[in-house]
Amino acid sequence: MFRLRLYQRYVMRETLAAVFLVLLAFLALFSFFDLINELRKIDGNYGLKYVILTVALNLPGFIYELIPIAALIGTLYALSTLARHSEITVLRASGLATRDLLLTLFRVAGLLAVLTFVVGEALVPFSERIGNEIRARALSEAIIQQGFTSGLWVKDGRSFINIRTVTPDSALRQLRIYKFDPNNALESVIDAEEARFDASGAWQLSNVSRTTLVGDVARVEHLPSMDWTSAVTPDLLAVLMVAPERMTLFGLLNFTRHLAENRQQTERYEIAIWKKLVYPLAAFVMVALALPFGYSHNRVGGVSLKIFAGVMLGILFYALNGLSSNLGIINSWPPFASATAPSAMFMLAAAIMLWWVERR
Repeated sequence: MFRLRLYQRYVMRETLAAVFLVLLAFLALFSFFDLINELRKIDGNYGLKYVILTVALNLPGFIYELIPIAALIGTLYALSTLARHSEITVLRASGLATRDLLLTLFRVAGLLAVLTFVVGEALVPFSERIGNEIRARALSEAIIQQGFTSGLWVKDGRSFINIRTVTPDSALRQLRIYKFDPNNALESVIDAEEARFDASGAWQLSNVSRTTLVGDVARVEHLPSMDWTSAVTPDLLAVLMVAPERMTLFGLLNFTRHLAENRQQTERYEIAIWKKLVYPLAAFVMVALALPFGYSHNRVGGVSLKIFAGVMLGILFYALNGLSSNLGIINSWPPFASATAPSAMFMLAAAIMLWWVERR
């Protein structure tokens, strides 16, 4: 099973070389556009060194998203080159079946799937969190710490703020504010069930319990609502929030369980879980989709045309992948169907194309 024949080693080597070449080209292009975008944000403490560091930390995310597209275009290029040199024709004349060539390409896809999963689980969440913290520190005077099981911690002046949950619409839930006096003695503790940012530039707290300490006496007040002004803003929280697609699978499972226990919406995170499991397998779909193009024998302009077709198909897959998730959230589609629909459509297209090529 694990012993490779000469033609398998050759095809795998050529395909992997083309895939990584395409991936490097895409990374250079996306990093350049990302650099231009970050340069526009230079202001105050957010200088050039933060821009370069942010761009570098975004690279794992680009790698994770681009591996399936690079697999499609790279495999198209490798097979087109083999076909142009009549090597595919020689292999088929020697008795190589389509199934055997497809299984060889699936070995390449397996390596790429493992790489995608490792990058998505090990590198992307870490780099995303570090990058968000660096941007938050540079763009705000508030000091932020993430990664605790107790939630998000923010130091704002003489106040320490604990936020258990930040919703996608930047609402805060289970908020606790510890306020200290100039002598570093605890002055008050405010607990709020929810906080929402209003047009006046302040947070509107609801279901508030405020404990005020005066000497050895503690006075407790219960208020239906109160205003709270802080350096913490929705813009800052948007920088801090890690998208579900950038979280680890273990983190997604825990957070989804937490939301379900508190009777909150979990569809977005359930879709993200299935996408985490299914997205690495997109490499198998991409190489299967590229195989039918390898059987065509065009000496003039064939490679360029196929690369263009691969770019278009890759863009279509990327767009459908995001569209399917958003439509699934809006229409309450089953999470598994929302996450797997684009890959299933492309796999069906690949099967139809292979059947048509075989009939010819």
